[in-house]
Amino acid sequence: MSVIPSVSELSLLKVLWKDQPLSTREIHERAVAELDWSFSSTRKTLERMLDKQMVAQDMQHGVQVYRAQLDKVATLAAFAHDFGRRVMEIDAPLPVNMFTGSKLVDRQELAELEQMLQDWPDAKD
Repeated sequence: MSVIPSVSELSLLKVLWKDQPLSTREIHERAVAELDWSFSSTRKTLERMLDKQMVAQDMQHGVQVYRAQLDKVATLAAFAHDFGRRVMEIDAPLPVNMFTGSKLVDRQELAELEQMLQDWPDAKD
């Protein structure tokens, strides 16, 4: 099963999925509107994500940069499945049309996401 990030971890992953590698400052600047928190909170969250192996750290041109280690589609499928099951108490696979219009996934990723949600191990027919 894929790792299910917290909402704030997911916000930072979304930044990295769109463009990586990025420095802590670049990640913070791109996520601050969504998270509305301090630079030190971004740094601490990235450190925790590094410990959890959600991101990898590297040096590029003398600057520490991060890359997402979690697959975007698998992580979104796990997040959506968990939301459907725990929050909405839905036992059936979530309809993929709930992702239509998303700026985060393209058409191919949407098809992969639909397949993952349909094939989820505990999905009921």
